[in-house]
Amino acid sequence: MQVVTLITTPHKHKLEAALVDSLRNAWGGADANWLAIDEAANFAITKVPDNQWDVWAALQAEGVDLVIQPYSNLRKKMLLADMDSTMIQQECIDELADEAGVGARVADITARAMNGELDFEEALIERVGLLKDLPESMIAQVIAQRISYMPGGRELVSTMKAHGAYAALVSGGFTAFTANVSAELGFDENRANTLHIADGKLTGEVGRPILGKAAKVQALEEITTRLGIAEADVLAVGDGANDLGMLTRAGTGVALHAKPAVQAQCNVRINHGDLTALLYLQGYARNEFVS
Repeated sequence: MQVVTLITTPHKHKLEAALVDSLRNAWGGADANWLAIDEAANFAITKVPDNQWDVWAALQAEGVDLVIQPYSNLRKKMLLADMDSTMIQQECIDELADEAGVGARVADITARAMNGELDFEEALIERVGLLKDLPESMIAQVIAQRISYMPGGRELVSTMKAHGAYAALVSGGFTAFTANVSAELGFDENRANTLHIADGKLTGEVGRPILGKAAKVQALEEITTRLGIAEADVLAVGDGANDLGMLTRAGTGVALHAKPAVQAQCNVRINHGDLTALLYLQGYARNEFVS
């Protein structure tokens, strides 16, 4: 048994009942279950249809995300989330670089690294090197003035935790940011890279070992083992190439507003919904959300 979930962008698009019914009838689905009126609905089907991706592409043009996944074990026991462009709307290193006057150069490297065109570790070392001599105080300034949270993030973490799940923030960014974001959103733990600082300024060096793609998989393995749960019990979410390891290993790996190269390797893609979409994917109705 499979479950089909249809999700639109909150406050921007309307999920039409006629569309849901048309697709349900075409695929021989069970009665539709509305998780949020005009926004999200799901229904069960017996098997994955052959035209899944043709329908997916057509619905993308209408601002609708379509996900098909196994009906069993929908609600997960653990959230494993990336930070940059996932739980927050920015790339923290790009914001620091802008303050350092090298924003365009670093942003270009970041984009290429997240799309899998560059080795993540080498790209991070190069970008951090360009931040040398940036005052440490700029980190707090960037957090206060430049960082904004992805819509739905607080509800995602709070709702899953209210139902007994564990939440871990694992980032290729920096602990100076993850500590703040983790505390603000209610994550149980956070892991990231460390910026070296001396005499009140960034040295241009990053702590080793670098937390990249392999380290995110390691976090998945270590935390699930510690909690005594299976990788199938994990919902992972990210947007970059360095997230692919954990996205493909987790029970549900969500490519959120992800780079094309990342989407191509993930079956669960959210391009229009916000982070509340990850609750709809688990069968939560909006009236069950905790904020």
